[in-house]
Amino acid sequence: MGKGSKEMTVVHGLDLNRYIGRWYEIASVPSFFQPRDGVNTRATYALNADGTVHVLNETWSGGKRDYIEGSAYKANPNNDEAKFKVKFYVPPFFPIIPVTGNYWVLFLDPDYTYALIGEPTRTNLWILSRTTHIDDEIYDQLLERAKEEGYNVSKLHKTPQAEPPPESDEASPTDKKGLWWIKSLFGK
Repeated sequence: MGKGSKEMTVVHGLDLNRYIGRWYEIASVPSFFQPRDGVNTRATYALNADGTVHVLNETWSGGKRDYIEGSAYKANPNNDEAKFKVKFYVPPFFPIIPVTGNYWVLFLDPDYTYALIGEPTRTNLWILSRTTHIDDEIYDQLLERAKEEGYNVSKLHKTPQAEPPPESDEASPTDKKGLWWIKSLFGK
């Protein structure tokens, strides 16, 4: 099943209060712009007062913390599908233009401990977990699910995760470019 085939199946009735918090990237289909040496990649979600979700994406590349922040909101507030739009503001040395991409929760276990995230072009794919590692059996199940949704999982790249994970303290060297996050999220 290739691109352009049937609509992907998404989670219904996602409980945002349970979904928020930190997720570690176990694997992803990296884009051309994503640093190949990016490690300890993770996303942290928090509920905003207006019902949107604050998004903080972090990775460590060349020993430096790189991050970008944005907000996510339901693509269609009138249904219970876990299809979100994520809006990032391009970092300071660009004109401040919001860039929006898709974030579809394709699978989520009942305990909200691991998730499969995709988007409608089937270009980008993420396997996320509440812990820095998941069992091979679970990983393989998520790969099968991605294949069923029409993804080419041979492009999936495992993300190295340190144990314990690094701190996000602001004292660490920071590279604020953030452009690779935008490029990878939107498959451009």
